[in-house]
Amino acid sequence: MVSVLQNVAIDCSDAYSLAQFWSGVTGCPLHPEDRPGDEETQVMLPQGPVLHFNQVPEPKTVKNRIHVCLRPESSREEEVKRLLGMGATLVADHRNSDGTGWAILADPEGNEFCVLRSESDRAGMAS
Repeated sequence: MVSVLQNVAIDCSDAYSLAQFWSGVTGCPLHPEDRPGDEETQVMLPQGPVLHFNQVPEPKTVKNRIHVCLRPESSREEEVKRLLGMGATLVADHRNSDGTGWAILADPEGNEFCVLRSESDRAGMAS
């Protein structure tokens, strides 16, 4: 017997607002029953686990022990720029001059996530 990964739960102070941010990041909708003020909301990814947002009273205080990594459809550089424009912040830049590496960003509530190279970025390196 095994367990199936149902969701990735993210604690936050405003579940609906943060779910809207991640809906914009992923291009996936919120659960159709979610409304502003809900203490739990979900972004419905087409494959894999759901992103589940739990409203909690305490603020984030330390680095995440688990995080998501994004592989954009556009270039990594275009995606980092888009996400910064949506309200993410740059936490650490591990992009290298040869095109390798990644960028660590944080969502509007400080939860870290990585932006990796896209498949086209990776293919360009192999040529």
